Amino acid sequence: MAGRSGFTRVLAPLAALAAVWAGAGTAAADPGHGDWHRLRQCESGGRYDIATGNGYYGAYQFDLPTWRSVGGAGMPHRAAPAEQDYRALYLYRMRGWQPWECARKLGLRPDADAGSERVPTHAESAHIGGGPAQPAPAGTPPWPGVVYTYGDCADALRAWQLRMNTHGYAFEGTGCYYAETRAAVLALQRANGIPDSGKLGPKTWRAAWEGSPPRR
Repeated sequence: MAGRSGFTRVLAPLAALAAVWAGAGTAAADPGHGDWHRLRQCESGGRYDIATGNGYYGAYQFDLPTWRSVGGAGMPHRAAPAEQDYRALYLYRMRGWQPWECARKLGLRPDADAGSERVPTHAESAHIGGGPAQPAPAGTPPWPGVVYTYGDCADALRAWQLRMNTHGYAFEGTGCYYAETRAAVLALQRANGIPDSGKLGPKTWRAAWEGSPPRR
């Protein structure tokens, strides 16, 4: 949010929230998983546990006044991914994309629920895509025969990302190679004496299952 993401440091308290509409069901609008994924990658590299010391925390770079204004408890980056997703949707329902500078950079467009002040349910935020970390495949799967680099997307990349969650990462398993994946590739390469090219080739693939865990 602020700093690199543009949240205002001093935020006026939100007006009293409107009660949930009687009989309201699942939202018909709300941005889809893809928009939220792009926002997280821009804000935090997709890291739900990030806390860099700049006063902004978690996948959506909440500052504490904003986090608390939408009912968040404790520290944002220590909340479960699904809870951070829910509070992000809650904020979107209150203020649209306005709090996130990255939303403007990415050209994300508001919909009918932006600023509606309709309090979401947790079920309505489930599509955003954080949720609990998914289990990694057991055993070392064979290298898929492709060297992956920034911008690539593949099912095999998803398996590698989920394996890296056992080393302390918080990948959603999107199967796309962006900033968080590159950071993990480089860290794993350095921990295992592999030239730190940032390319996910056969040695880096096997190191995720058979090598030394990266230092974090």
